[in-house]
Amino acid sequence: MKKTIPHLLQQIKTDYPDTPAQYVKDDAGVFHPRTYQQLYREVLAFALALRELGVTRGDHVGLISENRAEWFVSDLAILSLGAADVPRGNDSMPGELKYILSFAGCKIVIVENAVQLTKVAGVIDELPALQTIIVLERHYDEETLRSESREALSNVQVTLYSDLIETGRKALGDGGAEASAAASGDASSRRSEGAETIEAEIARGEADDTATIIFTSGTTGTPKGVVLSHHNFLHQVSCTPDILNVAPGDIWLAVLPVWHSFERIIQYLALGSASALAYSKPVGKIMLADFAGVRPQWMGSVPRIWESVRSGIVKKVRAEGGAKWALFRFFVAVGGAHKHAEDLLMARVPDFKRRSRIVDALVAFLPWLVLKPLALLGSALVFGKIKARLGGRFVAGISGGGALPQAVDQFFAAAGILLLEGYGLTETAPVLAVRRQHRPVPGTVGSLLRDTECQIRDEHGHALPPGNQGIVFVRGPQVMSGYYNEPERTAEVLSSDGWFNTGDLGMLTHRGELKITGRAKDTIVLRGGENIEPQPIEQKLRESELIDQAVVLGQDQKFLGALIVPNAEALRQALEETEAGTSRGAEAVESPGGTLSEAATPTTAETAGTEDAELAALIKKPAARTVIEREVAELVSGKHGFRGFEQITRLLIVADQFQIGDELSAKQEVKRHVINERYAAEIAQLFE
Repeated sequence: MKKTIPHLLQQIKTDYPDTPAQYVKDDAGVFHPRTYQQLYREVLAFALALRELGVTRGDHVGLISENRAEWFVSDLAILSLGAADVPRGNDSMPGELKYILSFAGCKIVIVENAVQLTKVAGVIDELPALQTIIVLERHYDEETLRSESREALSNVQVTLYSDLIETGRKALGDGGAEASAAASGDASSRRSEGAETIEAEIARGEADDTATIIFTSGTTGTPKGVVLSHHNFLHQVSCTPDILNVAPGDIWLAVLPVWHSFERIIQYLALGSASALAYSKPVGKIMLADFAGVRPQWMGSVPRIWESVRSGIVKKVRAEGGAKWALFRFFVAVGGAHKHAEDLLMARVPDFKRRSRIVDALVAFLPWLVLKPLALLGSALVFGKIKARLGGRFVAGISGGGALPQAVDQFFAAAGILLLEGYGLTETAPVLAVRRQHRPVPGTVGSLLRDTECQIRDEHGHALPPGNQGIVFVRGPQVMSGYYNEPERTAEVLSSDGWFNTGDLGMLTHRGELKITGRAKDTIVLRGGENIEPQPIEQKLRESELIDQAVVLGQDQKFLGALIVPNAEALRQALEETEAGTSRGAEAVESPGGTLSEAATPTTAETAGTEDAELAALIKKPAARTVIEREVAELVSGKHGFRGFEQITRLLIVADQFQIGDELSAKQEVKRHVINERYAAEIAQLFE
């Protein structure tokens, strides 16, 4: 295993110089390949330009952009200089950027476009270290970029990525007049000197050097900076042959936000296997068109993408109706039954209790044999068309960033499309476990990576045997060194002997596969992979006089909901004002899923013996729901710093106050698992 990611790039460039590394769309939507040799030269050119701007070993460089070819070049160039990047997505709020860029001490920030430049300009007075901003998009000149924020940016250099690449190429002796004079000793000297400057920096790199600081999501203004080294990432790259059969020249469709650690490791897996990244977007029409355009073998994705693909397929066939719909349902059932029989036959079922492989094989053989012809027929008549929509060469999708819904998993298994669910966290760079291509075990997230230890512990810290649920603790080469400049927060989750508390609930099979059953910690992960800290949202909700208690819901859902316990007196007063025509406004307030009134499910959860009969009666009134919905939409909105996916689109309004020793701990902290168990039926209905 190479010591650093730039060392790996050098090796791949040497072994596979003419193999495509990236496929980039032009304005007409046509993909064009860029080889590893070309990628390497652009990395050297950008690294030289960054060096001229003052980037040195140990520096932190902000990188605010979505996934694109220039992001990967920027990342590799920064790492080649021994610096580390501090990535963030375009949906970041100005306050987040201010905190992150200031806390990390970024002298240089790379932004994708003028919108991100304007965000940074808006908080630039609180970024005293910032000296230079680089814009990746090539369609703006410097005057245009500076025009809206000219005064704010007066003391900061603003330049374009394309200009820096040109400067770096000239320093290398690449392009223009230098290229035509390549045979001359002067051009050769310039080329050698420029490349050797950066390659000397690459040679100094060590495995434990910091590669990146990824700040966790949150609206508190104090997200945690996860410090990850080259070794954290490269260990996972070295494990790829144990998991996937990726060949040089294969193509990955890249659709996820690259500032998340999941897409980040996909990029390095592609690099380590000399395969290519084709840049697309997680939008149905665009993504499916790009499947046809580049015919990829692989894709890293979040569950929501596959759920959308499945929904689109089912909706289309159902609309056709008649015999097509009947045949479709029949072959989905046949495919699922055949796949389950095959899993039993091949010992690909989770054994939380001891199983007899001989008994499983005897039970499964006859159904597998009988269903085989029908499964082949279904593949030819129905599922072959789905595979064709994925380009005809698709091998597998790697799903992470949230739990893959069982129905989605089973549907694609029935269709013969392989989805390999994995598990990890930003703090583990991120992969801890993933289903193996040659032996995927449904109902689990697969086996742990090589050299990765896992213990399932009870609430007292004792390790539990297979088949028992507890908190997942892990230790391995991919675990972070800690949170940037926050030793106390690091000590809360990472022990001195390297055990990391994931905060997740899970259990192990007797063969070592891991199943995640829930979350012991508070972070909510949506199906799209968005990580959301519920406490800031709950705190904001409790600012209202109408709301006594609030619990944000939504783990593994498309969007967030909330359980609300109103204040009886305030609610009664609000209803009286409404009836008197002096309410806070009758119009519906827009939310990410349409109007909140339209999106919300009119469900209430009342238990026998509630102490507050008045409140129980009040929340039955339709006007009460309208008042609370409007209050929630007002509080958890963009003007208060909440992003679209952090806003509430479902409400469960209940009358029972939380009690210490029941829903509340002695410190009056909400026991989320108790809430989820007590209101399980209502919560399930809420997200239907």
